[in-house]
Amino acid sequence: MATPGTGDDAARWREERRAAADHHAQSLARRQAAESARARQMLHGLVVRALAEGPSPEPLVVRSFDGRHTYRTPLQGWYLRQDRTLAVDTDGEFYVLRAPTSLRASLRGVRPEPSDPPLVLGAGGKDGESLDLDVAIARVLAGGTR
Repeated sequence: MATPGTGDDAARWREERRAAADHHAQSLARRQAAESARARQMLHGLVVRALAEGPSPEPLVVRSFDGRHTYRTPLQGWYLRQDRTLAVDTDGEFYVLRAPTSLRASLRGVRPEPSDPPLVLGAGGKDGESLDLDVAIARVLAGGTR
């Protein structure tokens, strides 16, 4: 590998670094896509089982970032965390249920957009805030997220 210098060596080094960064980004994207696909399958299994055996879905609400306000949504489903910030709807879509404080949302409600589900909920957060998706699913099926 060339080291940074002047002229052609510097240009070659920059190109090698750019190619390495691109390769790393592509690998990360593939890994995240595979994890999301696996998580989607797990959430689909939760929905099928919960609709057949319970617990019943409930109306999902969005909380403001400051936690002081809630906004209704058209969604029904199950909360994956006890703080009710992550949920799956009856179609198996994953949602982050947070929004900025808004008078309009108070009056009209909100329609959150689905997100790619992770295998670890809250990964990278404070100690004790991360939760494996399979554990969250088991809690939902046991009726333990309320």
